Amino acid sequence: MTLPCLEAAELPADAIEVGRILDAWGIKGGFKVLPYSASPEALFSSKRWYLLPPEPRAGIVRNDKHAVQGTQLLRISSAKEHGDGITAQAMDCSDRNSAEALKGARIFIARSSFQTAGNDEFYWVDLLGLAVVNREGRRLGVVKDLMATGPQTVLVIEADVPAQDGKKLETLIPFVSAYVDKVSLEDKCITVDWQADD
Repeated sequence: MTLPCLEAAELPADAIEVGRILDAWGIKGGFKVLPYSASPEALFSSKRWYLLPPEPRAGIVRNDKHAVQGTQLLRISSAKEHGDGITAQAMDCSDRNSAEALKGARIFIARSSFQTAGNDEFYWVDLLGLAVVNREGRRLGVVKDLMATGPQTVLVIEADVPAQDGKKLETLIPFVSAYVDKVSLEDKCITVDWQADD
């Protein structure tokens, strides 16, 4: 299936996966989006979304007639918050059938097109993989994930050394000034006021 709203494209070298298309929304080609961040500003600021087919899952046969084959560029005319999610509209996607054909597609955006973060503001993607050390200089691990827990975000820190059972230990640290002293993207390090679990 070929859609007028899609065009073959190269995935930018700095592309970051930011969400996926859930389903059609309305009858005029709109669609619902599941963002991977609680602060999905990149989805609102970028008008060029790169789509890749859904990830294959064990035991599930993918429909080979999926509209998204390879990397496709989707030009966005609008994206906005709607309830607890996001809805968007693409140029040349004017009916529900076109929007339904995008279902499941993974959304990537070039990191260079993100809006500049303000002072003491960070995109989640920039925090992933940073080393975390406490005030005493002891390394606690690396940022594996972030969780939105209502009023605050929580860093999920994976320890460098596995536990005795072989599983990686995780520490949860609220990403608030009471616990986070400094974030240095240049040094790829976050300094925290947190004691190591011994």
